[in-house]
Amino acid sequence: MQRQVTPELLDSPHCPPREVEASLLDIGRINRWFGGVATTRRLIERVAAATGKKHFSVLEVAAGLGEVPRIAGEQLGRKGITLDITLLDRVRSHLLAGSRSVVADALALPFPERAFDLVSSSLFAHHLEPAELTHFASEALRVSRVAVLINDLIRHPLHLALVYAGFPLMRSYVSRVDGVASVQRAYVPEEMRKILSNGNQPARTVEFSRHYLFRMGVVVWKETWSCC
Repeated sequence: MQRQVTPELLDSPHCPPREVEASLLDIGRINRWFGGVATTRRLIERVAAATGKKHFSVLEVAAGLGEVPRIAGEQLGRKGITLDITLLDRVRSHLLAGSRSVVADALALPFPERAFDLVSSSLFAHHLEPAELTHFASEALRVSRVAVLINDLIRHPLHLALVYAGFPLMRSYVSRVDGVASVQRAYVPEEMRKILSNGNQPARTVEFSRHYLFRMGVVVWKETWSCC
């Protein structure tokens, strides 16, 4: 299955506000039910186990309503791991009112070096072309102290079939259109590994894991931390 790049409606400034709201709620349900929250939780558990840390400041980029880090944080709290979360999105209307949030571009993070322990993203990487993804990884590493976490889809024909089968669960037509486009735009782990190990970048330790229903987890370690 070849990667296909089709613009997603939720990214458009012309997407109707009611559809934006409905689609963000759909994404939240999908993340809760089909592995999105669990993937981020397991990535943070991996970092906690490797570093011995029990508290992390987290910048969640392209955060939308921020349900993934919030619910993962609630689950981790039962295991003694706490998160201090800041949400970032380039569209203010996507962000949850009352949250600690910043409106900015994930490719030009408005923070100094080592501002957060972790920079995390969910369902963002497939929106980026390879050169943009390489740049995002570098920018995210710049402002992280420990690691960058990437939670995204895996492109696969069966995954695409599951999206079509899940149309009745989606309340917004934007979610249905974007769900298909997202799987078609997603990377496979081998492609992601090649992009994140770009020869023009400093050597990086990168870990990959596969999760429930075609989810990919990636930990890109800061050079000052050992993953072993």
